[in-house]
Amino acid sequence: MNYSFEYIDIILLAMIAGFIFLRLRGILGKRTGHEEDISTSFPHEFPQKNIKKKLDENNFDEKEKSDFLNGAKIAYENIITSFSAGNLKEVKSLLDNKVFNQFEAALKERNEKGIISETTFIGISSANIKKYERLNNMFEVTVDFVSEIISCVRDKDKKIISGNPDRIKKVYDTWKFSKDIRSSNPNWLLIDTNQ
Repeated sequence: MNYSFEYIDIILLAMIAGFIFLRLRGILGKRTGHEEDISTSFPHEFPQKNIKKKLDENNFDEKEKSDFLNGAKIAYENIITSFSAGNLKEVKSLLDNKVFNQFEAALKERNEKGIISETTFIGISSANIKKYERLNNMFEVTVDFVSEIISCVRDKDKKIISGNPDRIKKVYDTWKFSKDIRSSNPNWLLIDTNQ
């Protein structure tokens, strides 16, 4: 009789563990083996022999637009989640010095006030190129992002100041990326988040 209760306990614990695993997988997603490493996914590499011709003409072909947007979406998600976590080191190579300094100042202020930011990135609903242009030797691309995020901000006593940890909200952002067409470095840098 005693053994049957132990088996029931084990079965119940296994079911609870399975339920928790499925919930976490549903929230966090799963690795498929096709994830792109941030260090290789954005910068975007245009074929080097065509890069000057294309950028001089201020022209993206459809494949270049698609490749650029794929990388921009990955960069957007990584920058949002890294900023929320208070860790800019992983995305520093994607940020212009001015943007990096602004983000760093915001994180410093957040830490001084003891504010805790909680963000769960659900996904990107859309990303569209709003404008692209050449200014001297710089090529700039402005992208409109619509994403879904769960976020809330708590004070040092963990009381919610803003947001809702149980609600998905739509976020609209317009970011500008830039690349020096003379440089052999394929990196695109985020140069503005307030378009």
